[in-house]
Amino acid sequence: MSQQYGYFDDANKEYVLNTPKTPIKWANYVGTLDFGGLIDCTGGSLICKQDPALNRITKYIAQMPQSEFKGSTIYVRVKTKKGYQVFSPFFAPTLTPLDSFECRVGLSYSRWTVEAHGVRIQITVFVPQGSHTLAQDIQVTNISDDVLDVDVIPVYEFTHFDALKQLVNADWVPQTMTLKAHKQDSGHLVLEQYAFMKRDMAINYVSCDRPVDSFDGDRRVFLGDNEFGSWAHPLSLDNEHLSNSECDRGDNIAALMIKLGQLSPEQTERTVTQLGQADSVAAAQDEIQRYRQHANIDAAFEELSEFWQDYLTTMVVDTPDAAMNSMLNVHNPRQCHTTKNWSRYLSLYQLGYGARGIGFRDSSQDLLGVMSHMPQEAREFVERLLSVQNPNGSAMHQYFPLTMEANEGDSRDEEHLPDYYGDDHLWSVLAVCQYLKETGDLEFLNKSIPFYSKTLALEEREQGSVYEHMLRALEFTWNNIGQHQLPLLGFADWNDTVNLPTGAESLFVANLFGKAIIELSEVCRAIDDTANLEKIQSYHAIMKERVNQHAWDGQWWVRYFTDKGEPIGSSKNQYGSIYTNGQSWPVISGFADGERMLSGLQSVFDKLNTKYGIKLSGPGYNGFDPDLGGVSTYPPGAKENGGIFLHSNPWVMIAETIAGNGDRAFEYYNQINPASHNENLDIFESEPYCYPQNILGDEHKQFGMGRNAWLSGTSSWTYVAGTQHILGIQPSLQGLRIDPCIPKSWEGFKVTRMFRGAKYQIEVLNPKHVSKGVVSVSLNGELIDGNTLPISNSGEHNVVVTLG
Repeated sequence: MSQQYGYFDDANKEYVLNTPKTPIKWANYVGTLDFGGLIDCTGGSLICKQDPALNRITKYIAQMPQSEFKGSTIYVRVKTKKGYQVFSPFFAPTLTPLDSFECRVGLSYSRWTVEAHGVRIQITVFVPQGSHTLAQDIQVTNISDDVLDVDVIPVYEFTHFDALKQLVNADWVPQTMTLKAHKQDSGHLVLEQYAFMKRDMAINYVSCDRPVDSFDGDRRVFLGDNEFGSWAHPLSLDNEHLSNSECDRGDNIAALMIKLGQLSPEQTERTVTQLGQADSVAAAQDEIQRYRQHANIDAAFEELSEFWQDYLTTMVVDTPDAAMNSMLNVHNPRQCHTTKNWSRYLSLYQLGYGARGIGFRDSSQDLLGVMSHMPQEAREFVERLLSVQNPNGSAMHQYFPLTMEANEGDSRDEEHLPDYYGDDHLWSVLAVCQYLKETGDLEFLNKSIPFYSKTLALEEREQGSVYEHMLRALEFTWNNIGQHQLPLLGFADWNDTVNLPTGAESLFVANLFGKAIIELSEVCRAIDDTANLEKIQSYHAIMKERVNQHAWDGQWWVRYFTDKGEPIGSSKNQYGSIYTNGQSWPVISGFADGERMLSGLQSVFDKLNTKYGIKLSGPGYNGFDPDLGGVSTYPPGAKENGGIFLHSNPWVMIAETIAGNGDRAFEYYNQINPASHNENLDIFESEPYCYPQNILGDEHKQFGMGRNAWLSGTSSWTYVAGTQHILGIQPSLQGLRIDPCIPKSWEGFKVTRMFRGAKYQIEVLNPKHVSKGVVSVSLNGELIDGNTLPISNSGEHNVVVTLG
């Protein structure tokens, strides 16, 4: 029987941990990329402002064991006749046993409730909306029968703002790090921290809502005995007061001794700490004063709750499957919001040291999962992405949000290979079209956005409309083809780890090109651009013919052609003989018809499906092959080498709905639902409240183990697959289209959907128990033609859809 680590509390939209000893580090996100970061379930925090590589605040080393201090903690000290009893309500790093432990992973907040040594401690950590402050709301209640003398000691450890230099330069960095204390007339204390070069422009600060007894700013002093005291037992906590140490160089911390005094039985004391960044201590005073007031903290937390309530009511589903309801109503859209903010930049796996920034391909896809909930913010993000598209139509692979400097990603390390990714630029077409379908804002097409240049100043760069950016993306792919007249791979396509020699062709790029044409064709019709419509549709027809002529292997589609014209993903290959994306995307692109469509999808089920999800390919490569690249650096069953790379699973779900197979689409949906792993977490190990990037496949001894949680395109695409393709609630330029493809056993389902200012209460009935096929739609009691609801822009509307 698997150990239970926690449970879902859907009423409160939380996951509730009842032990700190999770199989691996589990985390939550607070705030946004503007200010915020990671909070793990043992109180460690990785906080940054705008860029985790270039403006990091706390020093969280992700590779440290769970039991260690990681960026922040809170100590609680209860005075006894034998001295001080010190423990952490987070359990780590003191590892002092607790009587009870609960950590609620909420929507942009984490809340702990812990009992030990006669006290109950409740800690809520969150970033108030629009602020540059991490608030810790700490409430301590005496639950014993005796009067208790209680102190609370929150601690943060600072990092150099240039996160990588903190790890690689042990000379310059400590010479620059400074912490100074400012005693205010009110008796309050503000600890100011900076690296010297940021002294006059960006300082970090820590403060508290009440005057503190003492403080420490020097880690060496706080730990004591030349740091032979430890985070598990800081020797300074054996003393009545801290040392009031400042730090002109070295390892900067902010430790506050907050004496709550003597608490009578049932008495509660509350204190709030702040960690923030501002131009100066003076500039920070407004936020410092605001969040010293408990009423303002309560109001800020309520405002955060209201944001999420409003965000999640954009779409609410009621299906016969409780796990699907939980994911689509709470956890999946929340994860989509997180990936929109952080792309693949900062997690416990992508460590945010600048090796990768905001990914062009990644974020273009992430926006698909938030477009219905925050279209204007998504549009602003699209504009930033398009500004790093090259004049020739290709795109830079990633950029850094603080500077908007872009680069070519890992291709920079392989000078003998192309310096562009074959798919990047095409994803932006899907993102723009999704925005247009959600909002109807066709004027956006005319907005002028610069193309990227490494050498020219922003005002000197070539400009083009959004529409021109999309057309150039298509032309780049059309004009860069190989010996089969299929698109060139470039350095890689979506599968970063297959890096074939120059001249290789990618069927994924071919199919993404086809899908981009389908999307853009709808736009061309809406703006009456007949010339471009005819041109790109001819591209689609020609590319479909080429794909069918060259890429059909007999039972499934091949995935690549090498520079020598040899297929990969073919029955001719001993390893990697079939690729999942090779079968789903010909369906999505409209290139696969009839028997070839069905045969390719059946091959996925027969050869690649497992109880934990669909493998990306198989069999796994068994040994390093420099001509293949990164895929062969993993053992068989891991990551892209025969692992269950979850991002590719919703594409198969979508393809199955196009084929009309609702039962199989839902089967695939269910088997990767992370909530379903809550009973086998000793195998799965990853957080059950968000999709991981990958699960080890059945060729690996640890089959079923999940890794790389939170920041994965799995999130947005599974949300799209679940809402737009299985439930079939599809925004279009003409209105909201209803086209479900569900399990035959379902009697029906209900959806509430906000769309262009109107609210639609949709009920789908399935009296004949079919998967697909709308036979009637009534809007406010009257039948309409077709299955697309006319645009209303206001009011509440009742919709009844009958399948048959």
